[in-house]
Amino acid sequence: MTLAFTAPDAGTGPLTWGQAAIWDAIERTRPDDRYFNFGRVLKIPGERTPEEVAAALAGLLATHGALRTRLDLSGPRPTQRLAAGGELPLLLSTAAPEELVAELTAEPFDYEAEWPLRVALVTDGRRVSHVVLAFCHLAADGFGAEVAVRDLRMLLLRGAERLAERPPAPRPLDLAHWQAGPEGRRIAERAARLWERVPREVMFDGAAGAADRPRVWRAQLDSPAMDLAVRAVAARYRTSTSTVLLSATAALVGRATGRERCAVLPIVSNRFRRDMAEIVGMVSQEGVFAVDGVDRPFGTLLRAADSATLRAYRSAFHDPSDRVNGDWVQPLCCFNDQRLARPGPAPCPPEEIRAALPATTLRWPLSQDRLNCRFCVHVSGNLQISVTADTAYLPRAAMERFLYDLESVLVAEAGA
Repeated sequence: MTLAFTAPDAGTGPLTWGQAAIWDAIERTRPDDRYFNFGRVLKIPGERTPEEVAAALAGLLATHGALRTRLDLSGPRPTQRLAAGGELPLLLSTAAPEELVAELTAEPFDYEAEWPLRVALVTDGRRVSHVVLAFCHLAADGFGAEVAVRDLRMLLLRGAERLAERPPAPRPLDLAHWQAGPEGRRIAERAARLWERVPREVMFDGAAGAADRPRVWRAQLDSPAMDLAVRAVAARYRTSTSTVLLSATAALVGRATGRERCAVLPIVSNRFRRDMAEIVGMVSQEGVFAVDGVDRPFGTLLRAADSATLRAYRSAFHDPSDRVNGDWVQPLCCFNDQRLARPGPAPCPPEEIRAALPATTLRWPLSQDRLNCRFCVHVSGNLQISVTADTAYLPRAAMERFLYDLESVLVAEAGA
């Protein structure tokens, strides 16, 4: 099918800070930039025909300008172009939703010519059971995609009138103009000063040897024991599970690189402002987490980590073009907690944690030639932790050892 959509607004403008940051990552990763594509699946409520679902999708595109925004690369700097209408192809398929996610995210987007959303409908010809959405990362981050899925479900259940009752959804174009204005510049300058105050310590600056082919690999550890341990450690030290994992990552990065001071870039959602909570857009950016003495006992390190984590969050909402002297940390060492629902702290008996250890598994789900990072830890699911690394700087055996050491450190700190 072809979906025609219209909207009351259009315009052009600079990129937002988040768009500029992900565009830099995309350019560093090409031609393997499909890496940044991601998908979502919505199970259709009730009985809906393909035409009814298409109408709801048209309403979604009209509501959220990010989904009808493309790049203009003709000038000295990329700009964004918001369109008032167009046509979006819809794939009709009988395949499983998971297969369609893989299919729709397998190829890079054409950032100038293609809409930043690909859609498939799982249908038997008369009714649709699932909608599969593949997002270009320029258009949405993980939380933005969840807003889009929620609004699509609302459109299917209650129609466009219900969405029209609330204030208009913010657009990346509006955010870009605000960021370029006086208030945005004041915030950007404060963030730039935070970056400038971080002592320089370069992670993964020396090659460890010959790289594998492909050069970039991902190792993923699924560890129910680590999930329990992280929550128990967070409860003991009265902090978040994300801070526990970030601090443990920093400690092991220090061990891997032979440094007592560690700088890691956590990816921060930046949805702390009320006007940004509901935006479909790329607002996530990296902050800078820097801590000394990563070779000290983990509990001692964790006590010092809360203030470093807060500074990292404050530094994340920044203009990448201001970070002239910040290239010493990027794109070397990143941390991305992608969990949309993060389990809170919870004590756990050590014997329960030990009993879960045999369920740990490790696999290698990804390999490719190029990536903007030399090293990145991703946290997802319950609890899946992966290391994606340039094997010239961290060989595959060291990646595997890193993940098992992470589990060991946290399980031991939980007393198991």
